[in-house]
Amino acid sequence: MTTSDFVLNESDSEIDSDEELQEAFAKGLLKPGLNEEIEKVEKRYANNVADLKTKLKEFQLKLPWVETLDLVTTVAPMAPDVALQIQQTAIRRKNLQENSKGKQVYDPTNDPVLNEFKRENLIHRQAQSAVLDGIKRLKDLNISTRRPDDFFAEMAKTDEHMQKVRKNLMAKQAAQSRVEKVRQLRDQKKMAKRVQIDTKLKQAADKKQMLEQLKRVRKGKSTDLDFLDDNKGKGNKGNVKNKVNKRRAMKDDKFGFGGKKKGSKLNTRESSSQMDGFNSSAKKKPFNFKSKQFTPNNKKKNQRPGKSKRKNAKR
Repeated sequence: MTTSDFVLNESDSEIDSDEELQEAFAKGLLKPGLNEEIEKVEKRYANNVADLKTKLKEFQLKLPWVETLDLVTTVAPMAPDVALQIQQTAIRRKNLQENSKGKQVYDPTNDPVLNEFKRENLIHRQAQSAVLDGIKRLKDLNISTRRPDDFFAEMAKTDEHMQKVRKNLMAKQAAQSRVEKVRQLRDQKKMAKRVQIDTKLKQAADKKQMLEQLKRVRKGKSTDLDFLDDNKGKGNKGNVKNKVNKRRAMKDDKFGFGGKKKGSKLNTRESSSQMDGFNSSAKKKPFNFKSKQFTPNNKKKNQRPGKSKRKNAKR
């Protein structure tokens, strides 16, 4: 394939350039009829009022007003606060435009922001007037405009669907509460760790200060030892009075507090010479094995008389 395959011959070409057409027009080779001017036909609009009214009567439905609720009303009066707001907006827009770089003259009629605000206000006032007129007409026809308190409407969705929605909402709420608890625990751990670090740093600083003061005392630069009492007070400040453990106290009374126990009950020269607690007139109290208590001797009940007394009693 060569480049000559893509070149068209002049005899085969049917496309004329603008220059060739101009040359042919100058030589008079162009015949009339090749370039015809199309006549412009003006479209006429016929306003056939009679036919329009006839057509309107054919498809017009004569329904009561309750079925159509069509209203043609005037615009409701503007509220004073809305008028003040429009005035303030116009002043603000004027100051903004006149103080800009171009310093253009402000025209409120050509302001798109102000015109949009006025247009929305006009639609709102038109709807307000229509609502007031419509409610008045409905009341004249004895038609209620509010739903009664005991009104029952069938649900558009089934109970199964609502149960699924409820389960989904409960699952989301549980997940949210779980995330909140985890976040609180994380914050508490961070706070506890921060407090622990601060406490350790404070203890280290107090210890360093005490060692420095102790070093000054050893070198003879200072003779004040009050810092030792302060440290003791700081150490005992947070301690709470320990509760008495009865079991521990009983064992301490029984076994002592350690030390030598073998031969602790043997007599010595000093113990054998002490006779303070000895009472020779004291008699041993009888022991009642049933009640496991000592009973005094002076109480005698149901004592049986002797044999001779019983014989004399029979005579």
